Amino acid sequence: MTDRLVFPIPTLTAALALDRALEQIQSFTKTTIVLRGQELWIEGEERLIHRAVKLLEALEPLWSKGSPISEPDLISAQTALDRSLVDEWKHRPHLARTRQGQTIQTRTWRQQHYVNTIESHDLTFGIGPAGTGKTFLAAVLAVKALQDNVYDRLILTRPAVEAGEKLGFLPGDLQQKISPYLRPLYDALYELMEADRVPQLIEKGIIEIAPLAYMRGRTLNRSFIIVDEAQNTTPAQMKMLLTRLGSQSKMVVTGDISQTDLPPHQTSGLIIARNILRQVEGIGFVEFTRSDVVRHPLVQRIIAAYDRAEL
Repeated sequence: MTDRLVFPIPTLTAALALDRALEQIQSFTKTTIVLRGQELWIEGEERLIHRAVKLLEALEPLWSKGSPISEPDLISAQTALDRSLVDEWKHRPHLARTRQGQTIQTRTWRQQHYVNTIESHDLTFGIGPAGTGKTFLAAVLAVKALQDNVYDRLILTRPAVEAGEKLGFLPGDLQQKISPYLRPLYDALYELMEADRVPQLIEKGIIEIAPLAYMRGRTLNRSFIIVDEAQNTTPAQMKMLLTRLGSQSKMVVTGDISQTDLPPHQTSGLIIARNILRQVEGIGFVEFTRSDVVRHPLVQRIIAAYDRAEL
């Protein structure tokens, strides 16, 4: 049995924003949706029409402003709908702005949970596939806290593990050799701050970007520390790193345990830490899935294909 419902759209700008996403919305809801002027005509089974309306209402903060609706937006809204978290998803706070003035906010309910966990814990682990915003969101919160004088320093570190290439064959001195490993951290900073501001803060020691080995023997007070690619730490390195946390400091540890570059039979320090520390009071764990990937839609499908192959 087929029903029909007319869903009014308040402005032409909003209608055009929805028009570009109609094919995907129809695919998600198994309905037929036609844009007629500033109205959406929705046809299908009653329960599917109801779901389509709920999805459109969840996406209202985007299309009402004429913003494009991406496939990750649709997946996130649908996940929020399935988990009865639509209100939380619709009212995600703005975190900051990029150098170009674009608003930064979480894209999925789990990203918002990650932000909330970082803000309420001194040590947070963000674990999951590439493209879920683990490092970028941590960097956004860190830069904001630094600008608000909550912390004296921002420290970004990651293990310089050789992923199929040998450091010795790379040109330059040690700093030049390890620079490619730290590039993702630089990229996050340059997205948030003026290009000339970053080297100034690095020169003053307010921002420090260094390989994990440089953390040994230190106590990091009044610092926001981000540890990237933590799946490539050994258990000893992870223990060393976590015990660097000093007073009035916050640490975020991110990694993807499915993409370790450690030698065969070497257990990742991130896996060991997750097993040992999960129940420790004051430590937060957030585990992302491929539904949280906010890069190109193909990234989700690539991750799903590799998961099925169990390589």
